[in-house]
Amino acid sequence: MTFDVYGIEKWGKKFFQVLDNGNLGLLNPLKIKNEPIDLTKIVKKLNQKLSPPYIIRVSDYLEFMINEINENFNKSIKTIGYKNKFKSVYPIKVNQQSQVIKNVVKYSKKFNSGLEVGSKAELLIALSQNLTKNALIVCNGTKDEEFVKLSLLSNKLDIKTVLVIESLRELDLIIKISNLLKIKPLLGIRIKLTNLISGKWSQSSGDRSAFGLPVDKITEALTKLKKNQLLECLILQHSHLGSQVPDIIEIRKYTQEACRFFIEIINYGAPLKYIDLGGGLGVDYTGENKSKFHSVNYSMEEYCINIVETLKLEFDKAKTNHPVIITESGRATVAPSSILVFNILDTTIFDVKSCPKLNKKDHTYLSFMMQILNYINKDRIQECFNDLNYYRDELRILFRNGQINLSEISKIEKTYLFVLNRIKKFVEEKKLNSNPVASKLKNLADIYHGNFSLFQSLPDMWAIDQLHPIAPIQKLNLKPKKHVILNDITCDSDGMISKFVLNDGIKDTLPIHEVKKNEEYYLGVFFVGAYQETLGDLHNLFGDTNISTVKLEENGKFKIVHEQIGDKISQVLSYVEYSSSEVLKIFSEKTTKFYKNNSISSKEKNQLLKNFKASIDGYTYFEN
Repeated sequence: MTFDVYGIEKWGKKFFQVLDNGNLGLLNPLKIKNEPIDLTKIVKKLNQKLSPPYIIRVSDYLEFMINEINENFNKSIKTIGYKNKFKSVYPIKVNQQSQVIKNVVKYSKKFNSGLEVGSKAELLIALSQNLTKNALIVCNGTKDEEFVKLSLLSNKLDIKTVLVIESLRELDLIIKISNLLKIKPLLGIRIKLTNLISGKWSQSSGDRSAFGLPVDKITEALTKLKKNQLLECLILQHSHLGSQVPDIIEIRKYTQEACRFFIEIINYGAPLKYIDLGGGLGVDYTGENKSKFHSVNYSMEEYCINIVETLKLEFDKAKTNHPVIITESGRATVAPSSILVFNILDTTIFDVKSCPKLNKKDHTYLSFMMQILNYINKDRIQECFNDLNYYRDELRILFRNGQINLSEISKIEKTYLFVLNRIKKFVEEKKLNSNPVASKLKNLADIYHGNFSLFQSLPDMWAIDQLHPIAPIQKLNLKPKKHVILNDITCDSDGMISKFVLNDGIKDTLPIHEVKKNEEYYLGVFFVGAYQETLGDLHNLFGDTNISTVKLEENGKFKIVHEQIGDKISQVLSYVEYSSSEVLKIFSEKTTKFYKNNSISSKEKNQLLKNFKASIDGYTYFEN
């Protein structure tokens, strides 16, 4: 028996399944007849060498998503009768990690897919990849002279590097360097479309967006290109709707507007060959299939069909040749392939199993608190809650004034928690969700302390309230009896997760099992492959986690194909301008001084130095 309170069948139906033993299984969407792989077995294997937390990358999931995007577009093109092809371009900024990029290139090579870059560093990564001859490198973002030179010269190596014009200033720079090097560029032009999208990234759409040419500057750019005999080099039109677009209607409208600009630029005389529609393909993080920030109201198939159909209708109407379709679907490509797995280190339980016994010395208000247990009912629930808090607050004042001792206030707090939990239980059993007391009781959640840094591994959950599904990877055949919020290992009150994706919607607490003494209990955070691995910061100097890339095999087996050791303390010290050798030298001198003063023994001195050196070379997270 399983209890899918976490909505695994909704958000993880292609990738995850609860096994008969209650553990979470990894499905292989490339080979659907293969039996699931027990995720706890992967964790146990990793534990032989490494310590949690880990990022576990499932290479099969990355390959599957690349296939899904390309094959659905190719199928739509064939079905609708579009007279050209599709070419995917992966935006490196979504996840720049070396193993991710290598696998993206590897799995997308058969589709002649390319890469999108937005900085010089990303351009170097792209140029060093073994792309096919027909693949494009699309260069977006602000470009300096060095960026432009490198892009132009790379075309000498038979690499199709397209410089996308973002501004008139940038166009002047490209013209200048092109004339200097005597190299004709491959050019694109980025258009600011007027359509606005809904959701978190609406500011990246519309004519007030940061990048690209507004309508009034497009003809000026085209005139300048024509004057400098470079209009023939303009082969690509680019526009960007924004990340995680929730509504398919917005995608249709945006595609339609992009077509209008494309047709007008063709009519001006530019030989455009590619229409790059940028990103936008969303991930259904919640499994709700709705037009919401954390979800989308369309399938992959519907997304592709809508784009291809809209393009064909508009280009046929204008009697314009169909261009190659490009999309930059980074989030959808890599998000499903990574899982953050961490262990629970400790728990803070706001629960008392039994009510303390009253004695003659106890304050009258304590007896009044206990009497509340006798009149908990539907009509008096607000009264019970008010009385309980009043008596507790009055007794706390007495403690602060020295009229009640530590032992007495401890008993009072235990009584308060016992009565409060009885009120909470009554509200839940009677389903009094609309009662004002119900919302106040949400603060009663227990706290589970996890071995992870929210700021390092899940920065979007902290910064923009992004939701990622979270679920235990074991005991899924047992009904969870606790309702908790999650706290990370940092010393920051913001290091807390208090919104969760569940089967019945978004909730303020996570149903979870009791963690027994000396028990290893793991949670997984899913769909973290997009942005989370590269946006993290060094709050409290917690660095990158250990990373493992896993390949799913037959008969419940798996293969660890790559391991990346997480940051050592020496590394994170260097990030903030400390020399680990200098730090060690100073501490060594300090211990020697105390040894010479006979404040510590030789054994204690050696032990201190040994522990200090071990820490410098150790993992930044909690280690068993």
